[in-house]
Amino acid sequence: MVGRETETAEIMRRLATDRCHSEVLILAGEPGAGKSVLLDLAAERARREGSRVLRAVGSESEAHLGFAGLHQMLRPVLGELDSLPARQHSALRAALGLSECAQAPDGMLVGLAVLTLVSELAEPAPLLVVIDDAQWIDRASLDVLSFVARRMDREPVTLLLGVRAAAVLPGFDKGYERLDIGPLSGEAANRLLDRQPAPPVGRTRVRVLQEAAGNPLALIELARAAAARQPDGGTVEGPLPVTDRLERIFAQHARLLPDVTRRSLLLLAAADATDAPTAHRGLPQADDETWAPAERAGLVRRDGARISFRHPLIRSAVYHAASFEERGHAHLALAELLSEEPDRRAWHLAAATTRPDEDVSAALRQTADRARRRGGYAAAAAALERAAELSPSRADQARLLTEAAAMAVFTGQLDWVDRLAAEVRGRSDDPALISRASLATGRLMALRRHHAAAFALLTRIAEEAADTRSPRLLEALAAAAVVRYYSGEESQRQHIEKLLGAVPDATVRDALRAWVPAVSDPYGAGASLVPALPGLIAEAKDDADSLTALAIVAWILDQTALAARTFDEAFDRWQAGGSLPDGLGCAVGWAYLEQGRWTEARSVAADISAVASVAGLDHAEACAHVLDATVLALLGESADARRGAERALVLVDPLESRSVAVFARRALGLAATAEGDYDTAYAQFRSAFTDDGDPVHYHVSYTLLAELASAAARLGRRKDAADLLERSARRLGTGVSARVTALLDRGRALLAEPEHAERYFRAALADDTGEQWPFERAQTRLDYGEWLRRRRRIAEARPQLIMALDTFRRLGARPWTERAQAELRAAGITAADGVVPSALTELSPQQQQIVRLAARGLTNREIGESLFLSPRTVGSHLYRVFPKLGITARSQLRDVIEGPLSGTGIHI
Repeated sequence: MVGRETETAEIMRRLATDRCHSEVLILAGEPGAGKSVLLDLAAERARREGSRVLRAVGSESEAHLGFAGLHQMLRPVLGELDSLPARQHSALRAALGLSECAQAPDGMLVGLAVLTLVSELAEPAPLLVVIDDAQWIDRASLDVLSFVARRMDREPVTLLLGVRAAAVLPGFDKGYERLDIGPLSGEAANRLLDRQPAPPVGRTRVRVLQEAAGNPLALIELARAAAARQPDGGTVEGPLPVTDRLERIFAQHARLLPDVTRRSLLLLAAADATDAPTAHRGLPQADDETWAPAERAGLVRRDGARISFRHPLIRSAVYHAASFEERGHAHLALAELLSEEPDRRAWHLAAATTRPDEDVSAALRQTADRARRRGGYAAAAAALERAAELSPSRADQARLLTEAAAMAVFTGQLDWVDRLAAEVRGRSDDPALISRASLATGRLMALRRHHAAAFALLTRIAEEAADTRSPRLLEALAAAAVVRYYSGEESQRQHIEKLLGAVPDATVRDALRAWVPAVSDPYGAGASLVPALPGLIAEAKDDADSLTALAIVAWILDQTALAARTFDEAFDRWQAGGSLPDGLGCAVGWAYLEQGRWTEARSVAADISAVASVAGLDHAEACAHVLDATVLALLGESADARRGAERALVLVDPLESRSVAVFARRALGLAATAEGDYDTAYAQFRSAFTDDGDPVHYHVSYTLLAELASAAARLGRRKDAADLLERSARRLGTGVSARVTALLDRGRALLAEPEHAERYFRAALADDTGEQWPFERAQTRLDYGEWLRRRRRIAEARPQLIMALDTFRRLGARPWTERAQAELRAAGITAADGVVPSALTELSPQQQQIVRLAARGLTNREIGESLFLSPRTVGSHLYRVFPKLGITARSQLRDVIEGPLSGTGIHI
C-alpha cells in the first residue's frame, strides 16, 4: 500500500460503523494500479469490525453467463433467501438458476429481492459489497447491482466496485463518486522499489522507474525481472520489458516451473472464479510440491486450500502462453468435471472446439434458452452466436444468428445487433430470417438520433414483407410508427397508411393493428379505437407485450387512467422489455405524470436514462430527460428543469426528433411560468407551432395550447394566441379527446372577452373525466377562481380556489400552490401552512406515497415492494415524517390522509 495512503483513508471513511446511510464508490485504475489490494484491505477491515462482506470477482470467461456475478456474490447467503417475500424469492431463485421457471423472471422483482436481502443482511452490523474487475461482471448482474445502488437510502451498505480505467460500467457511469487510482508519485515509486527483495540501482533503477510509469505491479515485476537477469545488482544491459508487455514476464516465470505446476496453473487459468474449486479437485497433485514453485515465483497466493492468481494479468499470461492444444485439454478436463453444471460445461466445450460440432452447438442452444428464461439476454445472445459458429448447417447458422440478434436487442448494443444481422444476410437467402434480423436493427436505430435512416430501413423491411405477404409486415409498421411519432414527419404517416392497407386479414382486434394508426395518427384514424380499447385490453390480459402496446395506445389517445392501470398490470414489460427502453418506453412516465404520480414518473425517467446513456441510445435518453425536466418544472425546480431540457435538446436533432423538441420546449415554458417569466414562457410555448400556426409535432404540440393562452393573456397577446388556438381546433376536427377539449376550452376562457369567458370555464370543468388529469384540472379551477374573484364573486371563487390549492399541495407544485394561496388571501381566506393536515403536502412525493400506503395498512415490506424500496428505507422515511405530521403512531396516519378539507388547512 505504499503511496496509497490518501486512497486508503478515503475508502476507510466509507466503512465507518456508525453510519446510517449507503455509500457507493468506484475504484478506477489501470491493471496493476492496486485496486484489488485496496478492495482486499477494505474487506479485511470490515470483517475485523464485525461487518458482513459479500464479494464477487469478474472474469472474462463468466461475462457471458447471465447472473453469474450475482450468484457468486450471494453464494454465502443463499440459505437466507427464504426470508424474502414469495414473489421476490421465486424471481431471485429463478434468476440464479436455483429453480426452473416457464418464463423470464421479472427483472424489477429480481432487483427488489436483492435490495431487500442486502437491507436485511445489514442488520445488526453494516454490510460491505465488494465487486472486483467489475468490467467483466455479466450485464444481467450489473443491471441488478445498478438497480440496488440507485435505491439504497438509509441502509448501512457500502458498495465498492473496482474497474479498469478505460472500461464502461453500465449503470454506474453517472451519478456516483469515482476514486481514480492513478500512478504512484516518484517518491512513492522509489519507496516501493526500496521494499523489494532486490531493489534495482543505478541506470537499471532509472529505467524501471521510467518504464513502469508509476504502476505498482509494473514496478514490482520489472524489479523482479531485473534482479533475475542481474542477480548481483549490477546494471542490466539490453531492453527491459515495458509495461504493456508484463504478460510476457509472467509467462517467462511460468515456463521455468515444473511440468506438473504448469499444467495445474493452466487448468486454474482456464477456469473462471466459480469453476476454481472444481479445478482444484481435478488437479493431479494439488499439494505443496505442485504449488510451492508457483508461489515462490510470485504467480499465486495460497489461503489455506484456496489458490488464486495474484493478478488477472498473471492468469491471462499463463493461459495465452500455452498452445491451443494445451488450452483445449484444460477446457475438456474442466468440462468433464462440470458435468452437473451444463452452462459452464457447454462454454468449456466450446472453448476447446475449433470446427463445427452439432453436439456442442446444441449444448450452447440449451444454455441460451436457460439464460433467456432467467432474463439474461446478453448471455443468451452470446451463447446463440457461438452456437451458430459451431453449427454444421448453414441454415441453422442463419437461424441461430437471427435469434441472437433478437436477444441482443434487449442489451441496447446496436453495433452487436447490426453485426449479427449482417451475418444473417451473409449466410441466408431466406427473406423471413433476413427481415427479422433487420427489424431488430431498425428497432434499436429508432432509439438513436437518426430517425430518417431508421424509418427508411423499417419501411424497406415492410415493403419486402408486403411483397411476400409476410407476417413481419405488421411488426415492421409498428416499429415504423414509433419512428413517425419521434420524428413527427407527415410524409412518414402517409407512407405507413399506404402500407397498412397491405396487412393481410387486418382487424382492429389485434394489438399491433390498433397500435399503428393510433401512434401515427391519433387524432385521425386512432381516435376511432377508443371504444374498442377496454375489450382489447381485457383480451390481452395474459399477454404482457400486448398489454404494454395497448397501454401506450391508451396514453396517446388520452385515456390516461386506463393507460396507467394497464401499465401497472404489465409492469415488468413496459420499463424496457428486459433492460432496453423499447419504443415509446417513456409513455408510462407521461401517463403517471398526467395522473399526478410524479415520483413514479421521475423513477421511470431515471431508470430509462441510466440504461440509455450506457448504451448510447441518444433519443431514448433525451426522452427520459424531458420527462424528468417537466416534473421538475411543475415542482418549481426551474433551474434543474432547464438543465434537463437543454441536455435533451443537445442529444437529438430537433428536425428528426420533433417530439423531444416540443416536450423540451414545454418543460422550458413551464419552468419560466413557475418563475413568473411569461415572456420566455410564451416564446417557448409558441415555438411548438410554426409561424403559420401549424403544429411542429402532430400530437405533443396541442398539449401546449392552454399554457400558450395563459402566457398570452398575461402579455396582452390575446388575438395572436386566439387565432392559433382556433386554427388548431379546426385542424383537430370533432374527434378530439376529452382532455384536449378541456385544454381548448381553458385556452378560450383565458383569451375570450369577459362576457364569454365563463361558459368556456364551465365547459372545461363540466366533464368529470377531467379528474384523470389533476394538475390540468387544478389549473383551470385556479384560473376560474381568479376570474370570479376579480369580478367580486367571492363566494363562488372560494370553492374553486380551495380545490385548486388542495391539488397543488398534494402534488407538490410549489409555484402554483403559492399562486393559489395568494388568490385565497385576496378572497379573504387564510391557507394555514402550519396545521398538521397540511404538513402532508410538504413531504416529498415519495414520502407522500409511503404515508398513503402505510395508512391503507400495508407493511414496510409491502410498501417497499410496491415502490421498489427496501423495507429499511420505508421505515426510515416513516420515522422521519411522523414528527412532521404531528403523530406518534402508525394508526394515526389514516386521520392525516382523511383530514378535513383533504389536508388543505383552510381557515375562513
